[in-house]
Amino acid sequence: MARRQFNVFNLSFLDVMSCGLGAVVLFFMVINAQVASRANLANQELLAETNRIEEEVLDGRKKMVRVRNALESKREEQVKAEGEARRIQEMIRVIEEELAQLDQRSLAREDSIEDLMSDIKRLEEAKKRLSAQTDDPTPDTGQRIRTFIGDGNRQYLTGMKMGGQRVLILVDASTSMLGRTYVNVLRFRNMPDARKRRAPKWQQTIRTVDWLATQITPGTRFQIYTFNEQARSVLKDTDGEWLEVSDGSELEKAITALELVVPEKGSSLHAAFAAIRELDPLPDNIYLLTDGLPTQGKDVPGKVQKVKPERRSTFFQQAVKTLPRKVPVNVLLYPMDGDPAAPGLFWGLALSTRGSFLTPSRDWP
Repeated sequence: MARRQFNVFNLSFLDVMSCGLGAVVLFFMVINAQVASRANLANQELLAETNRIEEEVLDGRKKMVRVRNALESKREEQVKAEGEARRIQEMIRVIEEELAQLDQRSLAREDSIEDLMSDIKRLEEAKKRLSAQTDDPTPDTGQRIRTFIGDGNRQYLTGMKMGGQRVLILVDASTSMLGRTYVNVLRFRNMPDARKRRAPKWQQTIRTVDWLATQITPGTRFQIYTFNEQARSVLKDTDGEWLEVSDGSELEKAITALELVVPEKGSSLHAAFAAIRELDPLPDNIYLLTDGLPTQGKDVPGKVQKVKPERRSTFFQQAVKTLPRKVPVNVLLYPMDGDPAAPGLFWGLALSTRGSFLTPSRDWP
């Protein structure tokens, strides 16, 4: 019997290879199904996360829109508030202007009434003077080179005597000379310079200096100084010089210059008394017109500040120590409200220097 020939590609081999290939295909299909399942699961999770993030972004945008709307609303409210504030400020400014105008009108009316009364009294005085001249055609005028016509026929016992060969008149020209109360001082301080010059208290001070000038006789040397933070002559370029009275024109120029002075700033009695020592020779009679204790000492403060009464008394005492000796100081005090120590201290100054002390009434001279 012939031997059977061996063939590697027989049916059995093909079966085995087919079974193996089928197993591989089956294995691949199983793995592919699991991968697809896992991918689908992962995709679902990522999709859910994406949706969640998109919702958060959407919520964030909604919140941002609400914040923007709120911010815009606040800005609109701020703009409205600023507009309202400007409107209120404008109303306040208008009201302040109206009040200032009303104050000026009231003061103008008061001045007008006072001027009318003064004119009436001057006419009455002129009538009486003309009647007296008719009765006595040769009146004794003495040595006076200037006359002063007061408001009415009044005679006052002042106790003041204009004497000496060198007369110095010191006039306080600080802000307080604008009024007799702090309220009036504040009112006049904010007015124009022309209105400040017409303040009743300052006008009375000028009239008093005018009255003193009528008592100066020919041949007398004089000087008129104003003082606030500094002291200076009312006539320009005459500081430290004596002016001699001849025909009265020098006095007229000095009074005219005094009428142009505007009261301002604080008062330094030290500056006023320091100016006395610059005159050579020294005066033999001093007339001091003021309304209270000084608000400054030797040094001018860098900024405006409220000065306590005891501090003002100290400034006064320090200034008095700089006065030359044996020179009479005649004080005319126009007292301010709230300065009770001033009359006693100025009276003591007049007494210690053998001068006189006077507190004029509002209608003098």
